[in-house]
Amino acid sequence: MIAWFIDGPFWYFSFTVFLVASVWKLVAIIARGRPRNLAKPRKTPGGGALATIFRRFVPYPEFRKASRVQFRAGYLFHLGLLALLFFAAPHVEFISRRITGFSWPAMPHWAFIFTGELALGGLLFLIVYRLMNPVTRYLSSWGDHFSSWLVFLVMLTGCLALLRSHESLRLVHLFLAELLLLWFPFGSLVHAITFPLSRGFTGAVYHRKGVNL
Repeated sequence: MIAWFIDGPFWYFSFTVFLVASVWKLVAIIARGRPRNLAKPRKTPGGGALATIFRRFVPYPEFRKASRVQFRAGYLFHLGLLALLFFAAPHVEFISRRITGFSWPAMPHWAFIFTGELALGGLLFLIVYRLMNPVTRYLSSWGDHFSSWLVFLVMLTGCLALLRSHESLRLVHLFLAELLLLWFPFGSLVHAITFPLSRGFTGAVYHRKGVNL
């Protein structure tokens, strides 16, 4: 009964909420627009928006030395998670069977293990840093901590489920992933899809004033 619920109704419910709420969030942000600016532009807003979206992937030179460890850990986690999500063999099979209807080449087993260790290590470092550093601890809300630990548990149970020793491990992993889908549009994790809009808007506004970010 529980396995049927997790594999069936709860999966479709969580994925539907994730999809509808995420689209609604993006539409709401775009529909808000921005106040009309009557000042003469000094530079083209579009160029500033595009440049800021990509430039923010690298810290400012003034902060690179102080943030190089967090920067590297962040990239290990984000790129590793992206690779695991779309190129791990179980995920390719799951997505092709339940969402897309077609598959693509998956990473080999050794690459899965290696990428998982790097991503988990990067995330664990970021969690500890968030807790230990007084600035990030002060700026972090309970939702930020909840998001981090939920992602960590999803990744950890995914690695354990890879052993395929017990069906319960796969169900726990899937259940946590479904909780993550439900939480995603309403917590800080939504920045994964909204960051181009926020960066682009900031870059466009300041570039129009002649300021390069």
